[in-house]
Amino acid sequence: MDLDAAMDRIKHLDRAGWVLAGHDAPESVAAHSWGMAVRCLQHCPEDLDLATVLSMALVHDLAEAVVGDITPHDGVDKAEKHAQERAAMATIAPQWLDLWDLYEAGDSPEAVFVKRMDSLDMAAQAVAYEAQGLIDGAPFVASAERRLAGTQWSTDS
Repeated sequence: MDLDAAMDRIKHLDRAGWVLAGHDAPESVAAHSWGMAVRCLQHCPEDLDLATVLSMALVHDLAEAVVGDITPHDGVDKAEKHAQERAAMATIAPQWLDLWDLYEAGDSPEAVFVKRMDSLDMAAQAVAYEAQGLIDGAPFVASAERRLAGTQWSTDS
């Protein structure tokens, strides 16, 4: 799959966690990445490199175009998920693999911030879906709170 096909695919790929929670027409992976990018733009501290932050937000889930939106309920261990996604990124967008690796490692200030925005975006979407009567948002908010309170940065959202 080339980059153009991957970008098109994530525009139409439903976020699997919302589907599992019972929402039959949830946001796409691309919509989530866009939401994260806007949150990053809105909240980025001045001491962080905004270009890196926005780039991470936009590409962090691009590999899902190939591997799908793998959730903890899929029975794929974290190491295998990481390997699958890294291989997908190497194929789709090798020019962004270092950026994706930096995000995945979560050990730069920019990566930590973007991961926090990922959790914030998930929680905000859960609250919005719950307010619409579409899902029980509590498990998603609780997951985001755990991540935001600590240093657990699993990629199971």
